[in-house]
Amino acid sequence: MNRVEHLLECLSEECSEVGQRVSKALRFGLGEVQAGQPLTNAERVVVELKDLLAVVEILVDESIIPHPVGTPGEVDAKRDKIERFMAIAREQGVLTP
Repeated sequence: MNRVEHLLECLSEECSEVGQRVSKALRFGLGEVQAGQPLTNAERVVVELKDLLAVVEILVDESIIPHPVGTPGEVDAKRDKIERFMAIAREQGVLTP
């Protein structure tokens, strides 16, 4: 494994850690503090997101990937797409108001 592969593996791990922490927040609530932990699930999600963003910045700094920040138009397009899918979920009865 070379440096690029190692950094990409770090990115993959951080993505997984964000997903795992979000799953815990969904199961137990954002305000829950796990026994033996000082932070709420919401705070722990933020910690994992910061770790993920740090790896992204390393990859950008080393010109391995281009900077992923979207333009306002791209963000708005994603927001619209999420809202369309949420409307479908509401219609199907799987998303409550």
